[in-house]
Parts: sequence; C-alpha cells; structure tokens
Amino acid sequence: MIFEPRYVVAAFGLIVSSPLVHAEEKEPLAVIELGAATERSIQDGTYSAGPSAAVEFPVIKDWLEIETGISPLFRAGQTEWQADVLFKKPFTINEHVEFMVGAGPQLSYATAGGGTKVAGEFAMEWMIWPTKDRKFGWFIEPTYSVTLNKGHEQAIGLTGGLMIALY
Repeated sequence: MIFEPRYVVAAFGLIVSSPLVHAEEKEPLAVIELGAATERSIQDGTYSAGPSAAVEFPVIKDWLEIETGISPLFRAGQTEWQADVLFKKPFTINEHVEFMVGAGPQLSYATAGGGTKVAGEFAMEWMIWPTKDRKFGWFIEPTYSVTLNKGHEQAIGLTGGLMIALY
C-alpha cells in the first residue's frame, strides 16, 4: 500500500531536505548601532561631536523600520543631548548592502543656556553587512535637521559605526 506511514515519512524527509525548498530569510528582531556622531550648524558653523547609540527594528518587512537613538554632542562649553525617532523605508541593494531613507522628530537639550529644541530630521543610511549571516556590520548615516523653535536652526550631521543584529 502506497500510504504506509514509512513512505509518507520518507517522502516528507525528501521534500524538507530538498535544496529547492528555501527557508525564508531570517529577519533580525532588532539592530543595535554603536558609533560616533557629528553635527555642524548651518547658521553659525559651530561643530559638535560625541558617541551615539541607537536601536532599529522592523515593523513591516521591506516597508517600515523604526530607529530610536541618543547622542551626547560636545563642543566648547556646552553639551547637547539629542534623541530621535526615525521612520525609515529600507531598500535591499544586494545581500551585503542596504539603503534606508527616513524622517522623524528630534528632541535636544543643551546645557549652558541652550534650552530644549524640537526639530524635524531627515536621514539616509547605508548599511554594509560583510558576511552572509548578517550578525555584524557597518553603517554610515548623513542627516539634515531643522528646529521648529524660533530661528529655525538648521544642521547637517553624520553618524557611523558598528551594527549588531539581534536574532
């Protein structure tokens, strides 16, 4: 009889082990980004730099990722703490390179009388995954921001560093 359990098990084993059957690519639960950030004011030319940490997680596969991060930026006589939430659209260039474009709100607080500022931020991010398993990689993210406060201060920035995928 063809429907004997041993034949069903054997057929199932052949189908599952077949190289034609591909498991869906495993998506990380989150990506941690650790690195350095710089920013230059377009109006007065002041420059600040400091460490950066962010976590990015997929919400809708291939359509929406959310990144939230924080950076203390230092310059002479002042420290500015920046936190942002970016909504990004990912594009896979190939198995080693991804590109994302996004925007979102930014909140900053500056010591020494700088006060609190609310801004809109636009970012483009290049992610380089040197290995196929995509556990570690590098990123570089240029940004542009404009404050919603009086004066509408504008700034350009650059963040880069190491990515660690969490599965």
